Amino acid sequence: MMGKIVWVLLVVLLFVQAVLAIDGVSVDRLNIWPMPHSVSHGRESLFLSKDFELNTEGTKYNDGSGILKDGFSRLLEMLRVAHVADGNFSKIDTSLLLQGLHVVVLSADDQLQYGIDESYKLSVPASGKPGYAYLEAHTVYGALHGFQTFSQLCLFNFTTRVIEVPMVPWTVIDQPRFSFRGLLIDTSRHYLPLPVIKNVIDSMAYAKLNVLHWHIVDTQSFPLEIPSYPKLWDGAYSVSERYTFADAAEIVSYAQRRGINVLGEIDVPGHARSWGIGYPSLWPSKDCPEPLDVSNEFTFKVIDGILSDFSKIFKFKFVHLGGDEVNTSCWTLTPHVKKWLTKHHMNESQAYQYFVLRAQNIALSHGYEIVNWEETFNNFGNKLSRKTVVHNWLGGGVAEKVVAAGLRCIVSNQDKWYLDHLDTTWQQFYMNEPLTDITNPNQQKLVLGGEVCMWGEHIDGSDIEQTIWPRAAAAAERLWTPYDNLAKDPRQVTGRLAHFRCLLNQRGVAAAPLGGPGRVAPEEPGSCYTQ
Repeated sequence: MMGKIVWVLLVVLLFVQAVLAIDGVSVDRLNIWPMPHSVSHGRESLFLSKDFELNTEGTKYNDGSGILKDGFSRLLEMLRVAHVADGNFSKIDTSLLLQGLHVVVLSADDQLQYGIDESYKLSVPASGKPGYAYLEAHTVYGALHGFQTFSQLCLFNFTTRVIEVPMVPWTVIDQPRFSFRGLLIDTSRHYLPLPVIKNVIDSMAYAKLNVLHWHIVDTQSFPLEIPSYPKLWDGAYSVSERYTFADAAEIVSYAQRRGINVLGEIDVPGHARSWGIGYPSLWPSKDCPEPLDVSNEFTFKVIDGILSDFSKIFKFKFVHLGGDEVNTSCWTLTPHVKKWLTKHHMNESQAYQYFVLRAQNIALSHGYEIVNWEETFNNFGNKLSRKTVVHNWLGGGVAEKVVAAGLRCIVSNQDKWYLDHLDTTWQQFYMNEPLTDITNPNQQKLVLGGEVCMWGEHIDGSDIEQTIWPRAAAAAERLWTPYDNLAKDPRQVTGRLAHFRCLLNQRGVAAAPLGGPGRVAPEEPGSCYTQ
C-alpha cells in the first residue's frame, strides 16, 4: 500500500512539472537540454514574424557550402513541425514581433575536426524592442548548436497560433565540457538503412552529440563496399543489405553538415570472420576462421587497402581499430600459423600485440590517429603508439590508469553507457562521470570525452530510436554541461528531461518514456510529460 502511495505522489509531481513545462517554465526554471554553461532570462514574450529570416551581415563566414543556410532551414522546420502556424499576424503588436536571427560567425573555415571551437553566444531582446535575436559563434558548428538552443526557447502558442519566445530577454553563453561526445551504431549485427542512420544523426544534433562511431563490420557481416578489395562485401547478409562507397560518403557528408564527425571502425584481429567470405585466405583455416591470420601478409595488405579507402571519405582525425575480445586459440590450432609463430619466436599474446601494433602503423601511414578498445591497453599499454586513444568499455577505473600512463581515453563503461543494456536506467546514464577519481588537471585533459554504445544484436530500424532515447540524452548533458551545473541528484532534472523527450517525439523521434529502463512502452493512457 505504501509503495502505491509513493507511486501516486511521484505521478502527481511529474504532472505538476509537466503543466509548468507546457508553459515554457519548469521547477528547473528552464527547459533547455543539455543545460548551457550560462543562461539568464526575463518574464516577457515575443513572437516570430511570418517571414522570420536569417541575417548574416558582418560575418566573416561566406557559407559557400551552405551549412549555415541549411542549418537555419532545419531550425525553421523544427519550430514548425509540431503544429501549423496559421495565426493572424495583423492582430499581434509589431513591437512584439521578432524579425529574424542575426548570425555572426567569426571564422571563415568550416572544416570539421576534433577540438574545434563549438562555443556560441545567443541573445534574444526584450519585448518592445523589435528586431533580431543575435547569435555569435567562432565556427559555423558553434552556430548550429546555437540554433538548437534557440529552437528549445520557442513554443507554439495555441491562442495566437504562432511561434512564441517566452521569458525574454534571453542571454545564453555556452560551450561543451568535452570535445568528444559520441554515439556508437552497429551495422554488422543488423543492417541499418541509410534513412535510419540519417534520422539517428538528426537526433544526435538535437542533443549536441558530435561523434557518430560507426561500427561498420564485425563477425556477422561485412556490409561496406571496399573498392580496393571488392569481394569483402560478399560477407554482407544479402545483396541488398550493403553500403556502397558513395553511401558511406553520403553519411559522412550528412553528419558533417550537422556538426557531427564520423568515426569509422574496423575491429581487428578479432570480430572479423565475415572478411573471409570474400577472401578465405584471411582465415587461419575454414574450420578456425577468427581472428584474422597473423601469419599471412595478405591480411595486412587488406587492412592497408581498407584504411586507404577509408582515408578518402572518413576525414575525422581518428580511426577505430578495435582490438577487443581476441581469442588467439585458432593461431595455435592451425599448423601453418603455429609454424609461423615458432619461426618468429612468438607466443599467442606476443602475436596479438604484433598484430595490433602493425595495424596501428598502417593507420598512422594514412594520417590517422588510432582508437583501440581497452584490452590493448590492459595487455600491452606501454607498447601502444603515443597517438593511441584507449576506448574504455569493460568497467570503471580504466580511464584513471590510462591517463596516468599519459595516453588519451574515451569513456564508455558498459555498466552505465551501453544502450543495449536495457536494465540500465537514464538516471544511471546521467550520473556516470568520466572524470571519476581523476583529479590532476593535466590528466583530466587526456579524457577526450565519452560515448554511449548502441550495439546491434537486438537492434534494427524498428527499435533503434526508442532504445537510444532518452537515455543517450542523459549522457549528452553529462558530456556537454559544466560539472558544477550538473544535477547532483537526477530527480532534479526529471521534468526537464521529460520535456526534451516529448520534444523529440514532436520532431518525429521515437524516444521512449522515462518511466522505466531502456525501450519501455507507456504503461497507461496519459500525458507525454508524465511518462
